Amino acid sequence: MFTLGFAGCVGALRENICLLKFFCGTIVLIFFLELAVAVLAFLFQDWVRDRFREFFESNIRSYRDDIDLQNLIDSLQKANQCCGAYSPEDWDLNVYFNCSGASYSREKCGVPFSCCVPDPAQKVLNTQCGYDVRTQLKSKWDEFIFTKGCIPALEGWLPRNIYIVAGVFIAISLLQIFGIFLAKTLISDIEAVKAGHHF
Repeated sequence: MFTLGFAGCVGALRENICLLKFFCGTIVLIFFLELAVAVLAFLFQDWVRDRFREFFESNIRSYRDDIDLQNLIDSLQKANQCCGAYSPEDWDLNVYFNCSGASYSREKCGVPFSCCVPDPAQKVLNTQCGYDVRTQLKSKWDEFIFTKGCIPALEGWLPRNIYIVAGVFIAISLLQIFGIFLAKTLISDIEAVKAGHHF
């Protein structure tokens, strides 16, 4: 980002054709890479779903190891009202939430607080609301926690918000095309001025 911004800014200020061509070429490359990724993601949805599941499960394993990762998973679960990749039982992948007899964690057979159904009467967030939830009958889970997995929740979110997603992609594409147009126009103007000096 810094290199690209530097090339565009300095190229425009100093009227350096080489830097402007680098800027323009890089924006064109990024544009086509984004387009290719979008098309491939649409064509290979099952592969993308499997990669996302692997990514989510590996992050569940590392949930307590990285505070940024922990915040990311918590915000994802709260925003989508989901728990785990496909169900709350995915939290068995984490050593702290695992239900096996070998675990001595206080969070054993629980889920993170972000899986809990919020209580409107509580003004203070209860970070222990997910403790021991999975020791109860599965039929009672939805009283306390979200039982839908995050992958199905995100798959359901996309069709409902397809116009917003498409609008964001179109806006980003238009900005990139506008940047390419401006760079090309400036390059042609500089070349025209230089050509005029020779005559």
